[in-house]
Amino acid sequence: MLFFNKLLPVFVLPIGIVTLLVLLAAWKKWRWAAIVAVLVLLASSTGVVANLLLRPLENAYPARSIASVSAADAVLVLGGVMSPGKEVGLVTEWSEAVERFEAGVEIVQRDKARMLLFTGDPRGSEGSALQREAIERGVPRERTAVIGAVGNTADEAEQLRRYAAQHGLKRVLLVTSAWHLPRAMRLFRSAGVEITAFPVDYRALPSRTLPYLDWIPNAGSLGKTELALRECYGMAFYAVFGK
Repeated sequence: MLFFNKLLPVFVLPIGIVTLLVLLAAWKKWRWAAIVAVLVLLASSTGVVANLLLRPLENAYPARSIASVSAADAVLVLGGVMSPGKEVGLVTEWSEAVERFEAGVEIVQRDKARMLLFTGDPRGSEGSALQREAIERGVPRERTAVIGAVGNTADEAEQLRRYAAQHGLKRVLLVTSAWHLPRAMRLFRSAGVEITAFPVDYRALPSRTLPYLDWIPNAGSLGKTELALRECYGMAFYAVFGK
């Protein structure tokens, strides 16, 4: 199961495919493999392809304002908000998904949710670091909690199910990146509570004034392409193996 969940994606994403094709071209002296590798890399690195893959994921759940949200028992902020390995330091170092944290804090401060929940080991993790940051920003300690150790989104859904059962939660706002919501909602619907999606952190770019720029390969677009394909792979994985 670990192979299909963690290792196989490495070989079905653009960088993995390109690497395999280059190795094949070098080993077998197959020119076509090198040509295909270049084409895959160039296509995957364009804004056109990145946006084409991201938009269906990000449009699955409509954007909403905090004012429009009905009050909930809790808001759960999914992980991936801090730069990996930098949860502890003199200055908080955020990842591109910092909007998850910002939205969660504001939702509680505007009394749209009673509790602000994070995931991770309470003894020391991104979750506990985010909890401290929220408290420093004025959220009462008693309105925050780190609900358990997790390794992936499926673990986060399971921890919420347990926490909700123990504390009588009926309705929870789920805050995560818009591109991550289709997979996350599939998993969290099994948590035994009413889940309302609150998307943030949109990555697909709007139409440009100079659209030809979307055809110029760049590293940022390659990262977005891999991000979208990884989400699609994750949904396929859970569809096959169950969740």
